[in-house]
Amino acid sequence: MDTGLGPAAQSELFETNPPPWELAVEDDVTLASIVFSRSPHGPYDYRIPDSLREELKPGMRVGVPLGHRKKPTPGWCVAVKEGKAVHRKLRDVAECLDESPLCDASLVRLVMWMSHYYQVPAGQVFDTLIPSSVRTAAGTKQTTYFTPAKGLSDAELEKLPAKQQVVMRFLISQNRPMSSAELAVAAKCTADPIKRLKKKNLIVPEVRREMHSGIRILAQTNDGETERTHHLTEQQTAALGRITAAVDSGRGRTLLLHGVTGSGKTEVYIRAIEHVVAQAGSAIVMVPEISLTPQTRGRFESRFESVAVLHSQMSPSERHFHWQRIRRGEVQVVIGPRSAVFAPLPNLGLIVLDEEHDTSFKQDTQPRYHARKVAHARAMSLGIPLLLGSATPSMEAWHATQSGHAELISMPDRVAGRPMPDVQLVDLRVRDERGGGGAISRPLKLAVDETLREKGQAILLLNRRGFATTIQCPACGHVVACPDCDMPLTHHRDGGKAMCHYCDYTIGTPPWCPACRFDGIRYGGLGTQKLEVEAKAKFPHAKIARMDGDTMKRPGSHQRVLSEFRSGEIDILLGTQMIAKGLDFPNVLLVGVINADSALHFPDFRAAERTFQLVTQVAGRTGRGDRGGRVIVQTFTPEHPAIQAASRHDYFKFVEEEMVNRRKFNYPPLGSVARIIIRGPVEEKTEAVADSILARLESARDLLNSEVRILGPAPPPIVRLRGKYRFHLLLQATEAAVVGETIRRALADFKTDPKEEIEFLVDIDPVNLL
Repeated sequence: MDTGLGPAAQSELFETNPPPWELAVEDDVTLASIVFSRSPHGPYDYRIPDSLREELKPGMRVGVPLGHRKKPTPGWCVAVKEGKAVHRKLRDVAECLDESPLCDASLVRLVMWMSHYYQVPAGQVFDTLIPSSVRTAAGTKQTTYFTPAKGLSDAELEKLPAKQQVVMRFLISQNRPMSSAELAVAAKCTADPIKRLKKKNLIVPEVRREMHSGIRILAQTNDGETERTHHLTEQQTAALGRITAAVDSGRGRTLLLHGVTGSGKTEVYIRAIEHVVAQAGSAIVMVPEISLTPQTRGRFESRFESVAVLHSQMSPSERHFHWQRIRRGEVQVVIGPRSAVFAPLPNLGLIVLDEEHDTSFKQDTQPRYHARKVAHARAMSLGIPLLLGSATPSMEAWHATQSGHAELISMPDRVAGRPMPDVQLVDLRVRDERGGGGAISRPLKLAVDETLREKGQAILLLNRRGFATTIQCPACGHVVACPDCDMPLTHHRDGGKAMCHYCDYTIGTPPWCPACRFDGIRYGGLGTQKLEVEAKAKFPHAKIARMDGDTMKRPGSHQRVLSEFRSGEIDILLGTQMIAKGLDFPNVLLVGVINADSALHFPDFRAAERTFQLVTQVAGRTGRGDRGGRVIVQTFTPEHPAIQAASRHDYFKFVEEEMVNRRKFNYPPLGSVARIIIRGPVEEKTEAVADSILARLESARDLLNSEVRILGPAPPPIVRLRGKYRFHLLLQATEAAVVGETIRRALADFKTDPKEEIEFLVDIDPVNLL
């Protein structure tokens, strides 16, 4: 082999280079793989200097040099590995920003899986996983502690001024580090002697960051539910037996607990978690944010010593305080909405997802994860059971039980043999049924009157907040709409304002038509405020309360209304879907659904499923006491299969018919869907980007030779949102991996011009198609 070097050069080469074994030692360096939440996202390799080799671990934040930036850029370490630094000049990790990893190895694995599956940079997933209050160490402060310098003699102490001497002798006698405030109080002096001692290097400072004691932890009691010892029914006992067996089996399994409303699912969860806690394990219970009611909390807090409840109304320092407790292993049960799936419990033994059909388990901003999918991934990687529970399981969960990916546990009867409530449909197309105008039909008014006479309580559900859903001029037909969203504004009577429920754009309600100045402008449609006005007029002697996003803004407002409802101070509770879930009030004898069609005719393949679930769930709020209950559902389409099935509490019939509809187009759960949304300020340019994405998708599909159906680009039902024009593309295939790979291949190096402000986002398994 000719090296291209003359004999002289060759001999020199062998003499001047270090021997090969030394070369090998030099080559092996420890590398850290770092990802960033802002572009460029990485991962990039950095060399770990010897000083950080012991402390740097995956799951920690680090500061590293990136590009030409002067200050180190914060990033997340996802792996530490041995590598060779022969060909490239690697830069060093500048500093570790955490004392210990914020994520353990299994959570780092989960981040990498989410990043791949949901097609989001890993750095952004970390930012979702670790609350910002933890990243900024909210509610902590730095405190300096002092210890006496080593080897101080008595003679040296004698020479000090009196005050400094007192401080020194006290610090030595205490034999522990003390803060300057503690020392000043104990030695009855000002801060000055302490400063002077520090200058003389007689005391050694050490800075620690710790939680300050002034954190307000909102103690929430339950809503006045009296504690009862529950004796399990036969169905509950059988269900519990299967869940504890799954916990003891030590492998990852998915269980679906299908129990009708009022069958006692919560009690089964609690017993199963008691079994996990008895073995020194811990559990996560996820519930929709809406049903994070004091009642749910109270039930868990009365049965377990240490429960952490996470919810959206927490202050940052409170959130950080609980997060640190959870990470230290001081918590047995974590209850919270979808983000609780990331709770850093060290010895997790069970994950429970209650009301698993609820759409709030899907995040609607990046990363657009679904808590059910992430919980499944986390449970399988840890080898623990995932327990899904619902009276109306999602089609996805049901299909998993039919295809052998999940085990079905049924509880078809209510506790104490109580009957399911009787459901009556009111056809709003029939004039006699409607009654004399207004939202409350004649049969519903008679039923409420009767309930009030029997000293019972009623719940009225209307899934639209506000007073009127459209403001329209009868003279010229002009509809007052949001300038940024092309959606009609909703009139709110409180404060006389009209607002957009998509971007919160708000104006004063116009007294005349903005287009033709006609002053007889009409408020059409119906919201919860208008319903409240009508209910007060029709039932003047009843105490009425309203629960919706407008009245429930203040912390504790849920709790106040629900405890007044439990104690009987409120006769009629009306509101949006937040009153449809998980509440258990024995004295509710009547539930009225004002308009069951509000979500039925959306252009979304899940519209029928949502309607069925909402009607069934709200119907389940009645008949939970010893006096049965009944339900009145007002609808313009009583013959619709979803409404028919809900009126008979017939889940199986609904699923059977709905599966036939889904099979026609291979919609989920029989296939997989992804959605790409393109949005920008100029309609033509946005559409052009959408077309170029379509072309790339088609060529990626052909290259992979995969069967993917691509629909669009088309404007979605809400064409303009927050000032941006929108187009969307839908991809469909039988396998999720095929859809994912097609998008990954098509968009791998796709960039838009930053000047045009056009952005695109990928939504895998979308729940909302609007």
